[in-house]
Amino acid sequence: MGLASWLELLASGLITGGIYALVALGLNLQYGLMRILNIAHGEFLMVGAYLTWMAHTSLGWSPLWMVPISFAVMMALGLVIHWLCFRRLNATSPNLDIFEARGLMVAFGLMFLVQNFASWMWGGDLRGYDYLADPVKLGEAQFAGNKLLVFALALVFSLALMLVLRFTLLGKGVRALMQSPTGAQLVGIDTKRLHPLMFGIGLGLSGVAGCLLSMAYTITPSMGEPYTVTALIVITLGGFGSMGGALAGGLLLGVVEALGMHFSNPSLKALLSYGIFIAVLLLRPRGLFAK
Repeated sequence: MGLASWLELLASGLITGGIYALVALGLNLQYGLMRILNIAHGEFLMVGAYLTWMAHTSLGWSPLWMVPISFAVMMALGLVIHWLCFRRLNATSPNLDIFEARGLMVAFGLMFLVQNFASWMWGGDLRGYDYLADPVKLGEAQFAGNKLLVFALALVFSLALMLVLRFTLLGKGVRALMQSPTGAQLVGIDTKRLHPLMFGIGLGLSGVAGCLLSMAYTITPSMGEPYTVTALIVITLGGFGSMGGALAGGLLLGVVEALGMHFSNPSLKALLSYGIFIAVLLLRPRGLFAK
């Protein structure tokens, strides 16, 4: 393999890893803050992808316009879902363990509900559209323009979330709740406002990820579930509650998958991902990047 081929292979892994990281950040925000293991997270990614496809093919809107719209729509939906489901669960659960178990069951129900709604609404056929598909040459290597855009925007949103959590008063409140919920409430941090807001932002990020994916890949009603599983693997790699770890873990997993599929067999992708998942759980249960 020449240098250009290596660059294309690594870039392919980073592009995939950027999407992994963006999906994992939203899920990590929900679980790290509220202990809601939202396994329906990928289904809302799928809804974001379909909304973008509809807007582009039916209304002629640019997919780039749909990036903030997808975020806003999914965030609003997240606020409604939290108010209807998880707020009541939190109020009626006697302890955190029971809340986690009940929340997981609710998330299972949401997953099948959204999947079946998408199948009824849009059918089971593959959907897609052409957008910036012309190759872009960088030195001797060339890349699809839409995939470069997907990677850049995924990185921008991931870094923006991390900066908000690091340098704003809101972010300090979120980090305090992740580190010590009881201590954070004792100093006056309002969980009744932060929890639905962060749940909504988590779903908003999944909507953005779906919007970006629709620019470069085909979409189906069943596309969300594999991304949820991959997000769980990424969170395990990076450490639960660690946003920087989720970003690093997503990029690392994307590169490892790309290299593994190139030097072995593309059908072994799932085997490779789950092998890494199990190894990290056994050897580094707190994650590769946890302090």
